[in-house]
Amino acid sequence: MPFYQTSCSRNSSKVDSQPSFRSVPSIKSLCHDQSFSHNLETQHQCIANLKGQNSYTSSLVLGGKYLFTGSSDKEICMWEQKALTSTIDAGIIDTVIAGKGAVKSLVILADKVFSAHQDHKIRVWRIENHDTDTPKIVHLATLPLLSDRAFKFMVPKNHVQIRRHKKSTWVHHVDTVSALALSNDESFLYSVSWDRTLKIWRTSDFKCLESIANAHDDAINTLEISQEGDVFTGSADKKIKMWRKEEKKHLLVCTLEKHRSGVNALAVGRSSTSTDSVLYSGACDRSILVWEKDESGDMVLVGALRGHKKSILCLAVVADLVCSGSADKTVRVWRGVERCYSCLSVISGHSGPVKCLTVTSDQQIPSDTTSSYILYTASLDGETMVWKIYVPFL
Repeated sequence: MPFYQTSCSRNSSKVDSQPSFRSVPSIKSLCHDQSFSHNLETQHQCIANLKGQNSYTSSLVLGGKYLFTGSSDKEICMWEQKALTSTIDAGIIDTVIAGKGAVKSLVILADKVFSAHQDHKIRVWRIENHDTDTPKIVHLATLPLLSDRAFKFMVPKNHVQIRRHKKSTWVHHVDTVSALALSNDESFLYSVSWDRTLKIWRTSDFKCLESIANAHDDAINTLEISQEGDVFTGSADKKIKMWRKEEKKHLLVCTLEKHRSGVNALAVGRSSTSTDSVLYSGACDRSILVWEKDESGDMVLVGALRGHKKSILCLAVVADLVCSGSADKTVRVWRGVERCYSCLSVISGHSGPVKCLTVTSDQQIPSDTTSSYILYTASLDGETMVWKIYVPFL
């Protein structure tokens, strides 16, 4: 398979001639130092193209030695990672059909998989026989649990108005569940929905503990949790909100309002200048905004990453790299050091918008000069591709 090489220069973030985003003119572009980017060459190679799903991949996650993909047509598939990154023919180990519509999000907790669905449900799966050659995905529960629904239904105060002539209990999502995330100690599962709510579930017994109604003014698209335990939600209302648990309830800490259109993606990394988290947000305004904490602990905007020609649909962080997928059919790989970012590579291989991606360090090929990463990308063109990226050491 061919290698593709990118040589970074001072203007490496503007690989094409597209001008800076007109939608966010007041936000500075994070600079590129000549000495930082000089003579750095990043290579990428497509090493696999996954076949077997009947529709496009709408979500994916890595868990142990497996890759899990969720499709727009209610399938959840399990693949062996090792087979995807070697010369072994890669195939689906197991597939389950779940609910109706797209599988919007997947998270892993030990031998369990939590999936978010377009049919308003969250499903829990167990991976059985995972140490054998024939692991299976087995349905464990659907949230909210029947016991939780029945108990809440009996008490009138647990009912909330969802439409003019319809009510439901507060434990229910009443629209597409768009994203999931686990707390750092894995005790709680967070879910957000196009119904504008943020819900918190206990992972030990799957009970719904809390629901924040009208958390946003429009559909909530994305969810991330920082190393400090702060919860970030991004919405079609153009806002990012930061929530923090105070005693038994989650309270709104602040609202970040710099995007000019709906927020589609969030990712959290670690600052190179402190122990604090860095928040990356991607939106329909084609911008990736970078947020950090100031000396008082408040989230502040430090700049924007520019280069994509259309909406940012997905983000992922590994080490000092940020990967972004866009409706312009490309994936960009960025590296940031002390608020100085360079676009190391522009990956073109999909013929449709890049809907989701995930990335991990590659431990198989140690090198004295480069670090390598495995990137998984999925597009509305129906292709799910596996890439190997080689990044020189600084």
